Amino acid sequence: MRLEGKVAIVTGAASGMGKEIALLFGAEGAKVVVADLSVDNASVVAEQIQANGGSAIAVAANVASETDVQQLFDQTLEQYGTLDILVNNAGIMDNFVPAGKLTDELWERVFAVNATGPMRTIRRAIPLFTERKSGVIVNIASAGGLQGSRAGAAYTAAKHAVVGLTKNVGFQYAQLGIRCNAIAPGAVQTNIGTTINAPDEFGAQRAMSGMGLNPRTGDPSEIAKVALFLASDDSSFVNGTVVTADAGWTAY
Repeated sequence: MRLEGKVAIVTGAASGMGKEIALLFGAEGAKVVVADLSVDNASVVAEQIQANGGSAIAVAANVASETDVQQLFDQTLEQYGTLDILVNNAGIMDNFVPAGKLTDELWERVFAVNATGPMRTIRRAIPLFTERKSGVIVNIASAGGLQGSRAGAAYTAAKHAVVGLTKNVGFQYAQLGIRCNAIAPGAVQTNIGTTINAPDEFGAQRAMSGMGLNPRTGDPSEIAKVALFLASDDSSFVNGTVVTADAGWTAY
């Protein structure tokens, strides 16, 4: 029970990697706040945790909304009184749109969820963590945040921003007992593809040019295990860095 008694928020936790992270954290003793746009689906995950003897609540939250983020933390503190772990998993794709075809609307929407959302939740968590000189943040970045063309321009730039934010927070708050790390998954079988509705032909062709080098597609549970390591005391000396989990895809 590596997270016994800890309270964890997991965003985008109704499906995919977020769901597996929430379930694993619950199994490891954490009290889990299952946050997602779909509170109905989040409730199913929370009920699974409860059925396995854990503690969890479901909260409707759009991380692109400052009001929702505030309500997410308010409900967490009302239910559990504290916060120990924050996992920023919520994210959307960008239809592989290249820079020459980007609209302000697409850029701002992708950044609102993928980069500004984590900033907002981190901003809210930091005072709670600094008060107790303890806290862990795990951001879900992407191989697209390490390389140049695993997606479109907006997603790539937003995930690079997450990597920069992770390193900045990790270093600046290290002496206050706070750790902040990121995971950069490669291709993982999740439903983030549902946020792709009209892929740009040129951008998709360029982004897919390296798929033949991908050793395999990952399972969300494999990312959850990395998140558990980073959230637990097993990684006490790991801070301000990015753990790549991609079966070696980006090693080529």
